[in-house]
Amino acid sequence: MRTPAAGGDALLALDPAYRSAFTAAPLAMAVVAPDGLVVGANATLARLLGAPRPDTLAGRVAADLVDLAADPRTWQAYREVLRGRQAVLRCTRRLKHPDGHSLWAQVTVTPLTGGEQGVLLSVADISARRELQARLRHLQMHDPVTRLPNRSLFFERLTTALETALTSDVGTGRVGLCYLDLDGFKAINDTLGHRVGDRLLAAVAERLTRCADEAGYNRTGVPLVARLGGDEFALLVEDSAGTEQLADLAEAVLTALQAPFDLSGQRLSVSASIGVVERHAEGTTATGLMQAADTTLYWAKADGKSRWTLFDPERNAHRMTRQALVSTLRPGIEREEFVLQYQPLVGMSDGRLRGVEALVRWDHPQFGMLSPNRFVGLAEEDGSIVPLGRWILRTACRQARRWQLDHPGEPPLFVSVNVAVRQVWDSDLVSDVARILAECELDPGLLQLELTESALMGSAGRPIKALQALSDMGVRIAIDDFGTGYSNLAYLSRLPVSVLKLDGSFVRGFQYEDGAGSGAGAAGEGGRSAPNAADEVIVEAMVQLAHRLGLSVTAEGVETAAQAARLRRIGCDTGQGWLYSRPVPPDDIVALLTQDAPVL
Repeated sequence: MRTPAAGGDALLALDPAYRSAFTAAPLAMAVVAPDGLVVGANATLARLLGAPRPDTLAGRVAADLVDLAADPRTWQAYREVLRGRQAVLRCTRRLKHPDGHSLWAQVTVTPLTGGEQGVLLSVADISARRELQARLRHLQMHDPVTRLPNRSLFFERLTTALETALTSDVGTGRVGLCYLDLDGFKAINDTLGHRVGDRLLAAVAERLTRCADEAGYNRTGVPLVARLGGDEFALLVEDSAGTEQLADLAEAVLTALQAPFDLSGQRLSVSASIGVVERHAEGTTATGLMQAADTTLYWAKADGKSRWTLFDPERNAHRMTRQALVSTLRPGIEREEFVLQYQPLVGMSDGRLRGVEALVRWDHPQFGMLSPNRFVGLAEEDGSIVPLGRWILRTACRQARRWQLDHPGEPPLFVSVNVAVRQVWDSDLVSDVARILAECELDPGLLQLELTESALMGSAGRPIKALQALSDMGVRIAIDDFGTGYSNLAYLSRLPVSVLKLDGSFVRGFQYEDGAGSGAGAAGEGGRSAPNAADEVIVEAMVQLAHRLGLSVTAEGVETAAQAARLRRIGCDTGQGWLYSRPVPPDDIVALLTQDAPVL
């Protein structure tokens, strides 16, 4: 054993009081020479390290006593302190005691003062503190009701799983997730109380844990089961083998939850909806995976509950597009991204242009020109149909007035505008119409408002009063897509309606001319298809009924001259469809308005 040189004199030369304090100090300490050997140690360090006496530590390599060479960074920092190039080193080490138990120690190395060479090594036993921290972390990271990992620990494990899958050379490099929500749990909580609800959650957690254990049998790892909050749970599969493994796990969970729960004499039944996501870790984040799982769980709920649903990228892309449209609807109205096109309404008797229907399009900066079926439903859901409908009404009335002023020699065209029932409820439609007609100086008789049959039939109160006030003003009210809704004919006579627009599905039945049928679609004598004949009977009956009630009839979806001829024969008043024109910009309507010949 080497006898320490430099630094040893410093220890011996200490004032007796200081040397006594060093020897008896409750903090474990040692003086270490510049070459890294222990010069002297106190009794506390000897007890901490399990040495029989302090002097048995003299001449030992200090770094070996407290494991400072375990990692390169700590070893380098320790050497810098020994050389006087660094002021202090602090690190935590797990030390093995000779009796077999381990302890956590905080090691501090500082240079000696007073011009002496060497360093002072101090070691503090922090095992109790670490144990307390571990207990606190366990409480912080686990749910007190189910004792499962909570959301914080789940995200920590998920993030680690993704990082491991990306960096590891073994395994599949994939992760899977079953995200589930109990169906009907809120009703149990509300009716039986939170105590029963908590016992049910704990029982569900036990069954999920058994499912995870069984799923992990003969595999590399057991899925992590966590309670994310409320009645939401998650099962994380690290290094997953594919969607089939996740599907089997989801099926096992549904089966496990089917059996009733017996809780203190109460027999309860619950089911679960599960969103399943399985994918490669590359390009995936913890947040992105959870968003996909949450979306898929919503699909499972929407599809009927008590089932699992696998994430579908195409379905998700549609949802994302829908969300993008929702978020840009109101700004799009403010930026005037919408345009109107007009489809002619043609008199069946003479083929002359009588009016137009205003059809809105959205010239979206990202998705291009969008038809109404892409955004009108969304606008009705979030209420933006009110400002959008007001803009459509004003724009259409201005255009109708402009045609009237620019072509005084032609009969004025009426303009037909679709109105959502929410516009009647959420705005003062009567005042809006009156104000817009006055602004545009348009005769009320040149405005027609269309509402769907389902919106009108069975309505009462404010909508009917509003429509009656509009009708009294001179505005024409039309029922759109007539024949597809309630068809409450008795109620029809009491509505302030002047026009019925027959749904195009009836007109499509007029596919063949008499005697001209051929192929699989024709049947019966003379080539006449029986279903077509039935459609004609229905349409003729509706036209006669409308006329008896003093209403005019517009047929939608007219595409062929044969259809137009049949509609003309049974007395239909006006027609609308591609036979006459597709929806076109305002300038194209001018060409139809001024031509000498009929539209068809």
